[in-house]
Amino acid sequence: MSGDANALDKAALAPYLEAHIPGFAGLSAIEKFKSGQSNPTYLLTAASGRYVLRAKPPGQLLKSAHQVDREFRVMQALGSTAVPVPRMLHLSGEDSPIGRMFYVMEFLDGRIFWDPSLPDASGNAERTAIYDAMNATLAALHDVDVVAVGLSDFGKPGSYFERQFARWTSQYRASETETIADMDRLIAWLETHMPADDGRVSLVHGDYRLDNMIFAKDGPKVIAVLDWELSTLGHPFADLAYQCMQWRLPHASGFRGLGGVDRAAAGLPSEEAYVAVYCRRRGIDGIGNWTFFLAFSFFRLAAICQGVYRRALDGNASNPEKAKTYGQAVKLLAALAVDLIDRKS
Repeated sequence: MSGDANALDKAALAPYLEAHIPGFAGLSAIEKFKSGQSNPTYLLTAASGRYVLRAKPPGQLLKSAHQVDREFRVMQALGSTAVPVPRMLHLSGEDSPIGRMFYVMEFLDGRIFWDPSLPDASGNAERTAIYDAMNATLAALHDVDVVAVGLSDFGKPGSYFERQFARWTSQYRASETETIADMDRLIAWLETHMPADDGRVSLVHGDYRLDNMIFAKDGPKVIAVLDWELSTLGHPFADLAYQCMQWRLPHASGFRGLGGVDRAAAGLPSEEAYVAVYCRRRGIDGIGNWTFFLAFSFFRLAAICQGVYRRALDGNASNPEKAKTYGQAVKLLAALAVDLIDRKS
């Protein structure tokens, strides 16, 4: 094995997979995907086909983070719904041959769009259709009957935003490396502007964005939604605001937002139009407290980035060099959020 803490021992893993996955045979190669910061993900090539393995990262981990078993459970449950997910094949225990928990799922061959302006699409008509498919998939996710699919205990009762605010404030403080005035101000604003719980509860993805989806090679159809680590029972508007928040980020930044992109010229929907179509699909009149939902999304992503940055400093990041840039990203996100709340106050 190499000195890479994320490297997998093929000789130890192969017999385990053959014993636990029906039909698995002849593991010949393991290749780590370059994308992904939280849970290292690998392409397995075997005589029996291609598979994807997703594992917890090595090293000391923050409490409640990197729960690959939750990812496995939610995708397994969604296999019978209108939400497209890969087929789940196996979940290991912590005492696996790689020394940490992992799961294996089917490999789906399709397109992943890393740039939300969709320069690789065939034209404006396909760009419009891709965004509409993403919108329809989000609405379908929030319409899932969590009781029917066995996920009624997948989150805690009570206000989702209060719980998430407490969780991510704690995570941020646990991984804080310097005082960022805008983050402190944002945290204080969110605490004093917390909306009353309106009783809406659905399954939420937690990281719903274009590059966490696989699209068919031959058309604008979503064939899989990936990266469910942050999924839980929560408020559906959190997913919607998180996606729209990302589009507000500078296109030239590492976040590849849509800030500065002429959406109309590219065939992409405006934020207002996207939200309106979502509301129509779900049969709701509109969304209040939009500024809070957006500001919360900036805060939550900043807290996540701070955790990635701290892991890079501690030597546990999945992609160390990229992770180190996340320290500056925290400051950008906090500044954008403060600007948002200042303009709306």
